Amino acid sequence: MPARLTKPPVSFGLDRLGTPIGIALLVTDAAGALRALDWEDYEHRMRELLRLHYGAVELNDQPAPAAMRTALSDYFDGDLGQISGIAWRIAGTPFQQKVWNALAQIPAGTTMSYGALAARIDMPKAIRAVGHANGSNPISVVLPCHRLIGADGSLVKYGGGLERKRWLLRHEGVAV
Repeated sequence: MPARLTKPPVSFGLDRLGTPIGIALLVTDAAGALRALDWEDYEHRMRELLRLHYGAVELNDQPAPAAMRTALSDYFDGDLGQISGIAWRIAGTPFQQKVWNALAQIPAGTTMSYGALAARIDMPKAIRAVGHANGSNPISVVLPCHRLIGADGSLVKYGGGLERKRWLLRHEGVAV
């Protein structure tokens, strides 16, 4: 029987950053780009998303770039524009990448419905698919999935929990 070729695990760095809403897990690549940002109490979910996007993943304790840590800390201290300068890189299907890139264009202090985002990417009937892609977003806060809300203005689903979503939106000046 021929030997199976196995791909070596993708290696990323893992750092932790204290925030007002919990410990953020920062996953970065060798070039210092953010590959995932999730919450310590959702580490299992983050690891599963990484596995789905990259296959076998090895996370090694490694400080995230100082500029990234500073930008995130500044965001949580109220300088909302700081996160737009964070370098990030994503894997995923072309559709997921389209949704995630569109998320990055939603300004702080605003919200958008799943349907409006589907229309923005020229796929107005793909509301549910946009919801699924949003739920698979590995880079919380920086790719602001928390800014998506229900068509009726209600807070719906957030991988880090609705209390965090509510905090993030209030932090950005959205009345919720």
